[in-house]
Amino acid sequence: MVSFSRRRALALMGATLAAGSIRGPALASNKKIKVGALRFTSHSASFIALERGYFADAGLDVEFVFFQAAQPMAVAIASGDIDYAVTAVSGGLINLAQKGAIKVIGGALSEEAGIDGQKILVSDAAFQAGRKAPEDLDGAAWAVTQSGSSFHYMGAKIAAAENVTLKFKPLQKVGAIIGAMKSGQVDAWSIVPHIAKPLAGSGALHVIGNVSDYLPDYQVTTVFTSAKNAADEREQTEKFIQAFSRGADDYAAAMIDKSGGDKGVDEMVDLIHKYVYTDRPREKAAPSIINGTMRINGGAALNIGSIEDQLAWFQSEDLVDKSITIDTLVDRSYVKIIGG
Repeated sequence: MVSFSRRRALALMGATLAAGSIRGPALASNKKIKVGALRFTSHSASFIALERGYFADAGLDVEFVFFQAAQPMAVAIASGDIDYAVTAVSGGLINLAQKGAIKVIGGALSEEAGIDGQKILVSDAAFQAGRKAPEDLDGAAWAVTQSGSSFHYMGAKIAAAENVTLKFKPLQKVGAIIGAMKSGQVDAWSIVPHIAKPLAGSGALHVIGNVSDYLPDYQVTTVFTSAKNAADEREQTEKFIQAFSRGADDYAAAMIDKSGGDKGVDEMVDLIHKYVYTDRPREKAAPSIINGTMRINGGAALNIGSIEDQLAWFQSEDLVDKSITIDTLVDRSYVKIIGG
């Protein structure tokens, strides 16, 4: 289990950054920026920062741009179509960092012992055929959005640990993966709990394991921006991180620590529902939103050890150049480092 000292350190980082957002000099009022996001509970820190005025307090007028996968978001950052985003490390993101286009400036979603995390799923057809544990996945078709995505990384690490071989099937979008899993076109996949649990609860898919059993303290997503913003827009970038961190602290207080009791959870669910499961009535969306509760690092702290492991895997698979270093990818001047 993650130590109390680590949780305390993350909380203190968040509190320090939040305080800094109040004391620091203000940007020009209503600086317009675009923030990339997925309609996932894991992006809640950004949603909270907008809804509770933390971005506005920092002088930022935020517009969300929604995506359906990680790699297109990285391309949008590099092209200047969006300014900041939260997404998983991918081969595409690392390659753009090598070209001097993007920089990771913080950490977001993390696997943490004691908090329910990402699940390993199999289709009903695969389950009925005897694939009831990760060790049974030899020869299985594993769904990924793109080759070199976080889904590819997770599947490969699980396969290596279990000494099985997987066939990776790129399907581009999460929605397409869900459809392929339900129809039995692919056998297995890993995904955040707010998606995994309802699918398993319906009987369409089955949970056969936890990603954290194979990747403890996995830094699932990172906060990143263009190299230009990191270098030339320091005040704006620091203000973005501070506002984002305030949102992360609120999320942890309500959904993990339950400091506001049931009322606090309900209020947070109402806020998140404006962005996640918007096609469902609140009463049907709420269980999935609650099931999606994972740690979003306080202070946008980054588990550098996890990022180093991810980079090493992408290099071992020849998905990125072996000359890339961690400092090519991460701008350490913005982040609190944990795990390395």
